[in-house]
Amino acid sequence: MKRLVFRWLSVLAIALSTSFSTINAQGLGASAGGEIVSSYIWRGQDLGGVSIQPTATVSLGDFSITAWGSIGLESYDTKEFDFTFGYAKNGFSAAITDYWFNTVNSYFDYDDESTAHMIEATVGYDFGPAAVVFNTYFAGADYYSKDSKKRSYSTYIEASVPFVISDVNFKAEFGLTPWEGLYSDKFNVVNVGIKAGKELKISDSFSLPVFTKISFNPNSEKCWFVFGITL
Repeated sequence: MKRLVFRWLSVLAIALSTSFSTINAQGLGASAGGEIVSSYIWRGQDLGGVSIQPTATVSLGDFSITAWGSIGLESYDTKEFDFTFGYAKNGFSAAITDYWFNTVNSYFDYDDESTAHMIEATVGYDFGPAAVVFNTYFAGADYYSKDSKKRSYSTYIEASVPFVISDVNFKAEFGLTPWEGLYSDKFNVVNVGIKAGKELKISDSFSLPVFTKISFNPNSEKCWFVFGITL
């Protein structure tokens, strides 16, 4: 597992090193922000209540490194820290994400039998009117089939469609898992949602980005209504 992670990091380092030769033309960028959400709902899964979710990104040309976290207000809520190494150009995107959940395990424990890390590969394409993303875990604490005892390569596929009504930005999403894994015990639709966001005017010089989101998981028969503030 360690060799696999280090191999991906080496590939990324080589790619970024190559990009540094054109830094003057393409530029080095950075951003930071976050969200406060009433519930942490992700891919049709309930991961906790009110949460603070900071993010920071450094980009160089078409490559980026993003750190993202989630800290729930309750002690039993999910505490998460992720790194995503990404590439995006002309609608195409690809990424490797290292998810880590703050358990009793060491952050540097990458042994498949005890690690709290989950490593995922992502490939997607934004067509403009719609976007499709394919995500698969290939290392770490993935789900193992009870029958075969083999890694399931848990997969989540999502299609999304953005649209605008009045001055409100909407995004409809539809997510499924094609086989047994972390999301379901077989092929199932696990997420149907719609998100609405707008700038909430506080004063003549200040507006606060807010959003609401309704999510259904037809497989687990769960439903959530989330409110969030983007910082």
